[in-house]
Amino acid sequence: MSILPAAERPNPYSAYGAHGSVLVLNSGSSSLKYQLVNPVGGEAIAAGTVERIGETGATGIVTHTYAGNKTHRELEVADHGAALKIALGMFDEVGPTLADAGIYAVGHRVVHGGAEFSGPVVVDDDIVDRIEALVPLAPLHNPANVQGIRVARDLLGDVPHVAVFDTAFFQALPAEAYTYAIDRDVAREHDVRRYGFHGTSHQYVTGKVARVLGRRVEDLNTIVLHLGNGASASAVRGGVPIDTSMGLTPLEGLVMGTRSGDVDPAVVFHLARNAGMDIDELDTLLNKRSGVLGLSGVNDFRELHRLVEDGDEDAALAFDVYIHRLRKYVGAYTALLGRVDVIAFTAGVGENDAAVRAAVCADLEALGIAVDDERNAARGAERIISPDWTKTLVMVIPTMEELAIARQSVEAVDGLHPTSAVTSG
Repeated sequence: MSILPAAERPNPYSAYGAHGSVLVLNSGSSSLKYQLVNPVGGEAIAAGTVERIGETGATGIVTHTYAGNKTHRELEVADHGAALKIALGMFDEVGPTLADAGIYAVGHRVVHGGAEFSGPVVVDDDIVDRIEALVPLAPLHNPANVQGIRVARDLLGDVPHVAVFDTAFFQALPAEAYTYAIDRDVAREHDVRRYGFHGTSHQYVTGKVARVLGRRVEDLNTIVLHLGNGASASAVRGGVPIDTSMGLTPLEGLVMGTRSGDVDPAVVFHLARNAGMDIDELDTLLNKRSGVLGLSGVNDFRELHRLVEDGDEDAALAFDVYIHRLRKYVGAYTALLGRVDVIAFTAGVGENDAAVRAAVCADLEALGIAVDDERNAARGAERIISPDWTKTLVMVIPTMEELAIARQSVEAVDGLHPTSAVTSG
């Protein structure tokens, strides 16, 4: 099967043209990422970052890219309010001015929506409070997300704001996929279940696969491998997820840049009892000192490959462990789906590391999975990298989470999103 030429692909977003642009904000604990997006064509009109927010003794770093030119500043950034004011000032100074951009909505990435949010929602005071109530489920992420929303609503109060949740796509998981086998009363009382993350990316890639192939998403079974510093896999049947690798938090699942992924829960008990590690130390170990970094000392795959080529045994083992976990999930999701039409690689490692893609698909010809060496080595946009004879297409699909957030924001404001929903309670 070939890729449908771009000019022949239907654009379901053409009606967005009258709405102007969407400002997408991603507020982290010490950073603010922003992008001004055209929701029709998909291009980023301008983008930037403000880093080292509120870090004592550290100078903030600001970058703003517009019309192919990157502007760099170093200055003090006291808090997220100051960061957003700086970002808005960069639009006025460098361009485009927000008045000229015609902002239709501000879209906010929110990491955890719990079981409450199954789609994007227009933000009001009640929604902010309900997102904040989910902080116990995402103490590393939701506080910064809430702070960013509050600041942005104060500074940009004349346009609607929309919250788009990393977990929303996976609210469609069946109960057998999201339920942990622990005491049911404890699980219900403390909201312990699998939520899944990177949902905006998995949803975008699933839809993009269908569009570039000229197929209906309802007719495709897809395994999406989102491989960045954080990494996750999903099994999607007919556009609806049936499983994903991340769980209550983004720690579960694949081996990642600094996260362990799946471990025996008793590892935590063992280290607490025998190494004297407390909860915070264990949290830091598994989230920031594990994964590829913990095994090899580096978490940049370019550096990892260099170490492997130099004969570093730890680096070689780290690569092998990373690939082993990925292949295990591909096999499991193949069994769950029964028929796999497409395996889609996305995000930084998935899009750019041919060696990872080749290793994941090696010796899987019996499952109808393989990569063509020449196609896999090529660069470009969305593309098929499997040989013509395979029953499963292996594809590279660049993810565009900001674009997905922008489009969902327009849909939420217009009341068009089919899953814009908040449960009661």
